[in-house]
Amino acid sequence: ANADVQVTLVDRHNYHLFQPLLYQVATAVLSPADIASPIRNILRNQQNVSVVLARPLSIDAKRKLVKFPRGDVTYDYLVLATGVTHSWRDNWEKLAPGLKSVDDALEIRRRVLLSYEAAEWEADDKARQAQLTFVVVGGGPTGVEMSGALQEIAAKTIPKDFRHIDTTTARIILVEAADRLLMALPKKLGERALRDLQQMGVQVRLNSMVTDLREGEVQIGNEILPAKNIIWAAGVRGSKLAETLHVELDQQGRVL
Repeated sequence: ANADVQVTLVDRHNYHLFQPLLYQVATAVLSPADIASPIRNILRNQQNVSVVLARPLSIDAKRKLVKFPRGDVTYDYLVLATGVTHSWRDNWEKLAPGLKSVDDALEIRRRVLLSYEAAEWEADDKARQAQLTFVVVGGGPTGVEMSGALQEIAAKTIPKDFRHIDTTTARIILVEAADRLLMALPKKLGERALRDLQQMGVQVRLNSMVTDLREGEVQIGNEILPAKNIIWAAGVRGSKLAETLHVELDQQGRVL
């Protein structure tokens, strides 16, 4: 707190978010307040830190300044920690929400809970099954956690809450293009995750590529699967702010 530096922390939100638990907000286990803390409160005793709520537009590395809607801020050293965003194809963003923010989690929670409500009223068997089919695209940590939580809700949490549907008949399908789950982790952990999810009742499809998304259905290869809930947990891109640096980026838009 007494270091001879002046730090300005800029964020588009006024809270710090613990992203690994977003899936629990999305499945109504936790509330947003459980995983988000006000940045100003966290740093209230750090006298050499100023907190600014703003969204940066671009970075001029040669002149050492960051451009904001209300003006420019100069710096001696810049730490760019803007994280990643989703990497959707075409117009898939509206069809398959991702899970990177509180807003994402609340939107997924809304869709999931309303699907059970809609199924309770649905008389047509096929339409009801579509309401109770949840497809998670991507077998990384987020996809594995999300599909497991959805299965637990259907099988254990809410069966007694509904009168006209058997929520245990909900289909939770995890789709992964690679030949195993959790590619970023050791193979044994991916195998363990696969066994655990299958024992829970999650349908895991490896070596399966989502080739198209449409309203109410997912196309996996040539198979068309009716599903009212599609959750995107596959592929990320670096922050677009990195593009304004005019330095070399990889295929995911991350600074090399």
